[in-house]
Amino acid sequence: MLREVEKVEEKKLREAYNRYVKAKIPKTKAWPSLFNSFLVGGIICCIGQGVNDLIMLWFPSMAEQTAWAYTLIVLIFIASFLTGIGVYDKIGKFAGGGSIVPITGFSNSITSPALEFKHEGVVYGIFVKMFTVAGPVIVTGVVASFVVGVIYLFI
Repeated sequence: MLREVEKVEEKKLREAYNRYVKAKIPKTKAWPSLFNSFLVGGIICCIGQGVNDLIMLWFPSMAEQTAWAYTLIVLIFIASFLTGIGVYDKIGKFAGGGSIVPITGFSNSITSPALEFKHEGVVYGIFVKMFTVAGPVIVTGVVASFVVGVIYLFI
């Protein structure tokens, strides 16, 4: 009998907690958020294409793959610079996933912790904290590339 009373009280407590959480969760507007993500992601990709076109225009003898490598370097620099002056965070709040998915979001995920923890010193602040977000992504990419390479070797 006592166990049943405890179970009923626990169930009521969980239901009350779930109602509280549901009331506190901010409501998002899906369509405007999706539009902003699509818009900003598209603008970032258009900027990347424009940078690549300029590189190919200025250096016509450059191989296309080399031009794309330089394009990525320029985009990473721009995103790191915008992160450093606090603009990329505002873009991220507006765009959501649209600013995270391209390589500029990866650059932001490395630059932000480095700036945030620079007061802890070069080694324990910048070097250690720089890869807190991006580190698992890098490790997963390297391991997946290794596995695919080994599979490709034997096929």
